[in-house]
Amino acid sequence: MCLLLSASLAGGPSAGQNRTDPVTASLTLFAGTPAGLWRSRDWGGSWQRVLGQTTGAQLDLLGAARGIMPLGPLVYVGGEEGIYLSKDFGEIWERTGSSPPVLCLLSSRYPQSDPTLFVGTAAGLLKSGDGGRTFASTSLWGTSVFRLEWPGPALVMATGRGVLISNDAGAHFEGPGEGLPPGDVRAMALSSFFAVDPVLFVGVGQAGVFRSSNGGRTWVSAGLAGHRVGDLIWLGPFLYAAADGGFFRSEDAGTTWTRLGTAGAGSPTQLLFPLAPAAGLEAFLATDQGLFHTLDGGKEWRPAGFQGESVLAVATFPPPSPLRRGKTRK
Repeated sequence: MCLLLSASLAGGPSAGQNRTDPVTASLTLFAGTPAGLWRSRDWGGSWQRVLGQTTGAQLDLLGAARGIMPLGPLVYVGGEEGIYLSKDFGEIWERTGSSPPVLCLLSSRYPQSDPTLFVGTAAGLLKSGDGGRTFASTSLWGTSVFRLEWPGPALVMATGRGVLISNDAGAHFEGPGEGLPPGDVRAMALSSFFAVDPVLFVGVGQAGVFRSSNGGRTWVSAGLAGHRVGDLIWLGPFLYAAADGGFFRSEDAGTTWTRLGTAGAGSPTQLLFPLAPAAGLEAFLATDQGLFHTLDGGKEWRPAGFQGESVLAVATFPPPSPLRRGKTRK
């Protein structure tokens, strides 16, 4: 019922229909739902479920797709059944040697020369040195890893135990630091110059936003107390927060927040500014009540598919920078 409803609402073909139309990267979006991976070829106007072609692996057993990472022609998707890789923009897929369930994916900033791939799972962190062919456990185990950022040399992780940081590519971890309340950290935004300006913001449970100016060693409250923040994006002077109480913006590094609007009544799971950092007005917001689209920086939102359904992730290619493009205001 859920799969057929999604296709019907989006105006696309039925879930089982394979498409062989050419991929136009500039108009393509991917969305992950509890039913699997979906693709739009018209910037959210219509959606088709991605099942794979008969010449490759099938995605019908992928399960909930929570991690989507397009890297040019390479597209990774992670779900409850593991990780799949496509080398042709999402047409033909192959299964990699990873362990499920996958919550997030992150490659190096230079995947063509450095094939390192980190995978956050419900049980801990995995690392691959060959682009996802093989994986090994790290010393971080026994907690969920929800978000990953790798500005270098620091690897920063949002986990069920707070924010953990590794300065040796996953061999050892420190954190969560003083002042950060207990709870799941599912939202995270870093300074774009983290190596020399180690500022980061996170959303913790329903405690709101917290800020660290010293690489996670100490934390202070940065507003939105009582809100569950699903995602944070830092674009220049603006820090955006998608929370259960609406869509917010801060122009003073979290000291004050302005509520811009709301994308339905759903709880947000992921925020995507597809044209950042060149442009910061258009955005997509995945929620547990569908996908929404804004053209004015979040003041007004319109439905972009999956109405009334849970959307776990949204992505496009070429992807935004691995870092949320934040810059500390002095």
